[in-house]
Amino acid sequence: MTTKKFPLQKIRNIGIMAHIDAGKTTTTERILYYTGITYKMGDVDEGSTEMDWMEQERERGITITSAATTCYWRDNRINIIDTPGHVDFTAEVERCLRILDGAITVVCGVSGVQPQTETVWRQGDRYHVPRIVFINKMDRIGADFFASAESIEKKLHAKTALLQIPLGKENEFRGVVDLIKMRSIVYDTDELGATYRDDAIPEELRELALQYRGKLLEVVAEEDEELMEKYLESGDLSEADLRKGLRKATLSLALVPVLCGSAFKNKGVQLLLDAVIDYLPAPVDVPAIEGIGVKTNQREKREASEKDPLSALAFKVWNDPFVGQLTFIRVYSGSLEAGSHVYNANKDYRERVSRLLHVHANKWEDIGQVHTGDIAAVVGFKKTGTGDTLCDENEAIILERMEFPDPVIYVAIEPKTKADQDKLSSTLHKLALEDPTFKVHIDSDTGQTIISGMGELHLEIITERMLREFKVQATVGKPQVAYKETIRKKSDGEAKFIRQTGGRGQYGHVKLSIEPAPQGSGVIFENNLVGGVIPKEFIPAIRDGIIQGMETGILAGYPMIDIKATLLDGSFHEVDSSDIAFKIAAVMAFQNAAKQAGAILLEPMMQVEIIVPEEYMGEVIGDVNARRGRIESLKSKSGVQIIMSKIPLAEMFGYSTSLRSMSQGRGTFSMEFKEYNEVPNTISEQILARVYGH
Repeated sequence: MTTKKFPLQKIRNIGIMAHIDAGKTTTTERILYYTGITYKMGDVDEGSTEMDWMEQERERGITITSAATTCYWRDNRINIIDTPGHVDFTAEVERCLRILDGAITVVCGVSGVQPQTETVWRQGDRYHVPRIVFINKMDRIGADFFASAESIEKKLHAKTALLQIPLGKENEFRGVVDLIKMRSIVYDTDELGATYRDDAIPEELRELALQYRGKLLEVVAEEDEELMEKYLESGDLSEADLRKGLRKATLSLALVPVLCGSAFKNKGVQLLLDAVIDYLPAPVDVPAIEGIGVKTNQREKREASEKDPLSALAFKVWNDPFVGQLTFIRVYSGSLEAGSHVYNANKDYRERVSRLLHVHANKWEDIGQVHTGDIAAVVGFKKTGTGDTLCDENEAIILERMEFPDPVIYVAIEPKTKADQDKLSSTLHKLALEDPTFKVHIDSDTGQTIISGMGELHLEIITERMLREFKVQATVGKPQVAYKETIRKKSDGEAKFIRQTGGRGQYGHVKLSIEPAPQGSGVIFENNLVGGVIPKEFIPAIRDGIIQGMETGILAGYPMIDIKATLLDGSFHEVDSSDIAFKIAAVMAFQNAAKQAGAILLEPMMQVEIIVPEEYMGEVIGDVNARRGRIESLKSKSGVQIIMSKIPLAEMFGYSTSLRSMSQGRGTFSMEFKEYNEVPNTISEQILARVYGH
């Protein structure tokens, strides 16, 4: 079927961001209920606790089990994208923020802004995502709307515009005062589908409401000269002016509208949906997407318009037990039809679009076409992975080339039974498709399956998913650092490979020199042969032999990097020479040279950004130094210190726990791979002793 096509102004692509336990799940669930997408939300027995309810919720998986869901409100389409909770997955978080136009941040009315809230907020700032805040749990004991709103100003350094104040406190909470309309919105019951009535503001709240209405008018007028003039002339603004000013200020990230309610008690969710439509951007309100044209190699733009050529980004690959592999895409320009073909610019491959689906909570709906600004799931893609650009083949473009760093940590994984063995490889393949920073390979020496990723937490979550979601029983080893080897000085090596058997023999003779190459260059091969001492057709085999020789270093068997190898001389036999003979001779010659080249061990260095309140800075810096880290810069930004440092990965195991205890849970950090550096002698000796079991 073809779903109704929505004008771009009537589409919202939003995410819901929150600290764990602020009520993201319940809020999302209520949104799906009130927009008519789900009809039943679990029968909560009288007196059952909220924890039971959450457990039920988790077991039934009502939360957005997929990567995106679609709902409708006031004749607008709202696509809700599931944002990952863990900041450790930098690639994942960035991709989600990249395809969001706006976001709802849920804050707990009791705790106010919590550490994880600060982290997701900073990510939102970095990607210029306009936000509105929903202060949830207003019915809880200890809930304080004004203290929570103040924590947004103080901890997130955001200028707030309070659109509501609560009616009643804690278990007396019964609704809100709308400061734009200056009316009270009263919910008489807690039951699901709770309806509200519009009433006059109670006398006892009138003065407070006027005071906060005055503050709202001021902050909105400050952001717009025209409104400021109107406000100074009349001392007030019309409802239309106020909404228009609020929308403009929210889109420019000058203001953050703040609302309140209790998602669990079904109060305030409809007003939150109204605010999403009124203040968060449509695809036409955000700047045109940019990328690199495949033909021109120049920066090109794609406007949010059906007239522009198709451009879309695959932002998530997800395996559904019933439908199979789903690829979620955000369409930036043009449109796409089911049954057609589309060009993957990153893989240079034409993909078939077998089916297009809209996702409604945990139901699928087949659609015939997706349009600009839409988010949908595609069935039938063979090679498309996360971060790939799908476009018109004649107007090919690659949107923001995403460079994924190489994994820096690995663990060995062994299936428990023969049945698990087969399941393991297909599961790992599926997980690797979903996550481009996760890699799998088989160790040629031990035959073990090695999985590698970006950090401890990354691998922990992957192994947990494997056991839980895919029911694969496996033993997981201890995390290991992916060391590398290189050389310090130039040296020569020579080898002859001669085998004389009954029939045709084997003959290869290679002489080469190796020397250190610039950091990050991998392997450089140069052919300096004079005259036809070795026929041209054997040169590629010699190069392959050198690359193979680099796979196992001579110090501890770690791969070697950043080496320049030059082919100097050799000889061949008219009959017995072959590709394989020259390849083996090259491996031997390379290893002979490497033994004399002063091999050294290299370790992955991580770029670590640590953000802590000022009072904990001294202890955190001392700890970085103790971990062989180097502080690169210190920046003070409104109450917090941002410490940029370079620390060896080997010293970062268990860091999240240490940082939490040093900063009373308020410090956060993110790390990504920076480069390989030489391991100091004392530590190198310890590593080699471990490898050789001394």
